[in-house]
Amino acid sequence: MELTDRNVINVLSELAPYIEADGGYLEFVEIDYMNEGAFVKVRLGGACSSCAMSSQTLKMGIERKLLEEFEMLEGVIQVL
Repeated sequence: MELTDRNVINVLSELAPYIEADGGYLEFVEIDYMNEGAFVKVRLGGACSSCAMSSQTLKMGIERKLLEEFEMLEGVIQVL
């Protein structure tokens, strides 16, 4: 799949209900093309902003899913 804002938002919308079920929310910020490659920046809010497991959610859930969908993606970065 092509790495575009719209496509990333569509994939994140599949994950949003799981985040929202625990009182959090997931927000797409931007695609950042750094020297090493492309990174998606997201913001976790609500209950996720203070949850000790948010880094696990980010890496094992959100990043894993996005890496499966977009070959050129290098990773996901959480922004505050």
